[in-house]
Amino acid sequence: MGEKLFLSSLTRISPFAETTPGVEPRPRADWKTGDYVVIEILETARARAQNVELADGRMAEAYARSRIVGALGERAATLESVGSWRAVGDDGAVNMMTAAGLVGLITSRSALMPPVIPARYLGHATLDGRPVAMQDFVPQPSGADFKVPVVLIIGTSMSSGKTIAGRVVVWLLKQRGLKVVGAKLTGAGRYRDVLSLADAGADAICDFVDGGLPSSICDEAEYRRGLGVVLDTIAAERPDVVVAEAGASPLEPYNGMAVVEALGDVVAFTLLAASDPYAVSGVMTAFDLRPDVVGGVATSTSAGIDLIEKLTGLPAVNVLRSEHHPQLDAMLAKELGL
Repeated sequence: MGEKLFLSSLTRISPFAETTPGVEPRPRADWKTGDYVVIEILETARARAQNVELADGRMAEAYARSRIVGALGERAATLESVGSWRAVGDDGAVNMMTAAGLVGLITSRSALMPPVIPARYLGHATLDGRPVAMQDFVPQPSGADFKVPVVLIIGTSMSSGKTIAGRVVVWLLKQRGLKVVGAKLTGAGRYRDVLSLADAGADAICDFVDGGLPSSICDEAEYRRGLGVVLDTIAAERPDVVVAEAGASPLEPYNGMAVVEALGDVVAFTLLAASDPYAVSGVMTAFDLRPDVVGGVATSTSAGIDLIEKLTGLPAVNVLRSEHHPQLDAMLAKELGL
């Protein structure tokens, strides 16, 4: 390849950093979720940069004729964009649906988003002449019971404050001298969220990418296989507790409910990050779920906290305010038996 080649963060489980992949166009009928592909930014985007999250989490800018290795997947972001590799036509027009290298064709997007950068499919990434996929670089799940206590963070929507809440919970648990693994179990691949849990002090981090998934929108059986790999990875670290975020919300097609069902009784504490007070009641009703505490955007002011408590009877905390940390810490200690 003569042009600059960017390895997106979805390639971090692959050997592409050591062995430059080849390119082989494949018939559309042979494509599947998780296939590694090479795309090229079109000349029509010469004056605009495509942001690319690299394998180490650093952001880079790719311009016209730059080539990017990503993976075929799907996205259904309520506040940003929707798209899928299944929507790609015979012309090979594609988009980077996330900076992490999630490749498909955007079919709907928020008016608040910047213009979509046009790109084209060049071919599937190959090693030793063979097309490869994310699933080729992860083991099969062991099927062993997962017994590590989990602090589960779920949301009423994207951008509701889940990752921020996760960072605070990790920090509080580390202050107690615990070994903590931070994990993101559903969502659309971005490395930055799980890296931020490491910044907060997590001893190890992992996400669904480590299970061979570009996003968690996929067949439930395939998702559960990937989740099994992630849970094996967590268990191997022998942590005292896991702080796990389930991206988006349970009603969205990211397999959030599969996470809740798979973790079952190991969930010791649930924090619901809410976008507004009324959404708390909606999630509780839709899923017969009673979280231990509510956080997120809806708790930004005392008025929001008061309304949540009035509507639901649940405690609510603003994790961004240090004066609320002792209350959250005490609740975590009680439910985790610390």
